[in-house]
Amino acid sequence: MAKVTREMVENTGINVDELLELLVANAAAELTTFYYYTILRANLIGLEGEGIKEIAETARIEDRNHFEALVPRIYELGGRLPDSMTEFHDLSACPPANLPEKPNDAMSLLKVLVEAERCAVRGYTYICNMTAGKDHRTYALSQAILNEEIEHESWFSEFLGEGPSGHFMRRGDTSPFVRPFLQ
Repeated sequence: MAKVTREMVENTGINVDELLELLVANAAAELTTFYYYTILRANLIGLEGEGIKEIAETARIEDRNHFEALVPRIYELGGRLPDSMTEFHDLSACPPANLPEKPNDAMSLLKVLVEAERCAVRGYTYICNMTAGKDHRTYALSQAILNEEIEHESWFSEFLGEGPSGHFMRRGDTSPFVRPFLQ
């Protein structure tokens, strides 16, 4: 743990234990989403599914990167991940992105994907609001993740016909916002 780091965050008035709960819950959401997106991506088949598969894969890899970027910050602030994967899964900030009743229906799969992203957008917006101007490192990390989650939501919502987002899929370049936190 970085003792001065935790002390400086506490001195801003942030309840660090509450912040750690949020960070761990969001890390759990990222890792479980990586897992569930693996299953969802495998079921994106046929003409409709193949068009979505690459975008789902980018979101899947970026969610894993989000998990990897969150872990050091959790430990810097004196937190830790649960010893049990089952416990970790169950405290996820977002519900599981389970296969829909019709796993071969691309639109049903898209609804699961977009709802998972919307949950993430809400979570990181909350953390950004909590840490803005107070905990600069957690804010910067959460904002970077938020930027990518907003793009994920935009990609999936376009396929659902909710309107244009102005975002374009990244080509061979995952986690452009989070990359500095992975080094």
